[in-house]
Amino acid sequence: MNTSLTAEDLADEVAVSVAHILAAANRRARQLGCEVSQSLVTISQHFDGGWFWRINYGPKNPTAQRGGDLIVDVNADNAEVRRVLRGQ
Repeated sequence: MNTSLTAEDLADEVAVSVAHILAAANRRARQLGCEVSQSLVTISQHFDGGWFWRINYGPKNPTAQRGGDLIVDVNADNAEVRRVLRGQ
């Protein structure tokens, strides 16, 4: 996908923040052997002593393949990986 971002896109603080956070999570997921492009990716925002985003990498077809999720929590303030969890 090769799409140019507009000035309006870059002015959207939440969109830019999520892009940084997703990039950090993707880097860690790849380091851990996760095929990011072959995963169903979900993102949720949480608060637990500070704001963070939870990025979940699961199977693209969860009804045919269960378990094995990789979950990466990323600090919302600085895009640092806070914690990594593996599902069974």
